[in-house]
Amino acid sequence: MSGRAIEEEVLFSCAGGVGRILINRPQALNALSLDNYRKIGPVLARFGQDRTIHAVTIRGLGGRAFCAGGDLRALYEAAFGVGGDRLLPARFFAEEYKVIRAVHRFRKPYLAIIDGLTMGGGAGMSVNGSFCLATEKTLFAMPETGIGLFPDVGASRFLNRAPGRTGLYLALIGARLQAADALYCGFATHFLPQERVEDFVALIERISWVEGNEDRQVRAALDRFAADPGPAPLALLQGVIDRTFCGGSVEAILDALEREERDAGAFALWAREARARLLAKSPSSLKITLRQLEIGRGFEIEEALSLEYRMVRHVLEAHDFYEGVRAVVIDKDAKPSWRPGSLAEIDEKGVQSYFATIGEEELSFP
Repeated sequence: MSGRAIEEEVLFSCAGGVGRILINRPQALNALSLDNYRKIGPVLARFGQDRTIHAVTIRGLGGRAFCAGGDLRALYEAAFGVGGDRLLPARFFAEEYKVIRAVHRFRKPYLAIIDGLTMGGGAGMSVNGSFCLATEKTLFAMPETGIGLFPDVGASRFLNRAPGRTGLYLALIGARLQAADALYCGFATHFLPQERVEDFVALIERISWVEGNEDRQVRAALDRFAADPGPAPLALLQGVIDRTFCGGSVEAILDALEREERDAGAFALWAREARARLLAKSPSSLKITLRQLEIGRGFEIEEALSLEYRMVRHVLEAHDFYEGVRAVVIDKDAKPSWRPGSLAEIDEKGVQSYFATIGEEELSFP
C-alpha cells in the first residue's frame, strides 16, 4: 500500500465484486468527520450504480473500534475555536444523515462488521444497513444523553424496534451492549466470531455473483460462518425494564426505579445503578429523548432523520451539547454543568421547543 493510501482516513477498494470501505482513523477510534462522510457518500452511490459491484463491506481499522461516532472534537472546535466555522455542526449532521439514509436504502447487500466499539454515527453506519455483523469484541451503545444530545442517526426508528421498553432504556441510559444483546435488540443481524471474519470476507469476495440473487448468496455465506453468541443478558432484564420504563415521564421512570430498589428484590441493585446513571445525564436530553421515541414509533428512515435533524438544530443553539462534549472529549473531567440543571426546571414548553419547525432548513430527501 502506498504512503498516500496510508494517510487516507477512509480507504476504498474493490475485490471479487465486493466494494470495500475501510475507516482508517484508529487514533480517533474511527470517528467520522464531515470530510469522511463527503467521501463515503459518492463512493457508496457509485458502488450502487456499478453492475460489477454486488455487495459492500464496511469495517474499521485498528482493532479497537468499528466507529465511535462523529468527530465531536471537530464540531466543538468549529464552534469555539479560533477561526472556527460555527455553521459546520449543522452541515455535519445534515450530510451525515443523508449518508445514513443512503446506507438504509442501498439496494445491494451492505455488510457492516462491527468488530469493536460502535457508538452514535457508527451505529448509524451499521444498524441501518442490510447486514450488521457483531463479534465477541462488539461494544454497541447510544450514549448521547451523556453529552447533551439525544440518540440520532435513525435511532428514532431502530431503538423503537427493540423488544418492549428496551429501546427507551438504552436511549436514556446509554448502556453498552455486547453481541448477544445487540442481536436480541435487532441491531445486529448475525454473530460472526472474530476468528472467522477474514475467512468470511474472503469467501464473499470469491462468490460467483448472480445479479438479483446477491442477498440470498450473502445469507448462504453467513450460514457457514455465523454462530450463536449465547444468551442475551438483556433478556433477563426485560421484565424489570418494561415495568420501570413504562411511565410517561422521566420523573415517573425515576420513581419506578426507586420503588424497585426499595422493594429489595432481585433487581434492586440494577435499579439503583440505573437511577444513578439517569441522574447524571443532561436533564434536557432525557426529556427530549423520551418525547422523540414517543413520536418516532413506526417511523421510516426518512421521517426519523428529518425529526432528528430538526431536533439537532435546536440542540446546537442550546448549552448542553457543547458542555457535554467539553466534559467528555475536550477537558475529560466528566463533570458537565447542565443548564437547566434539573428535570423540575424544564416545562412542557421547553420540551416542545426542540421539536419546533425550522422552516426552509428542514431536512428533506429526494
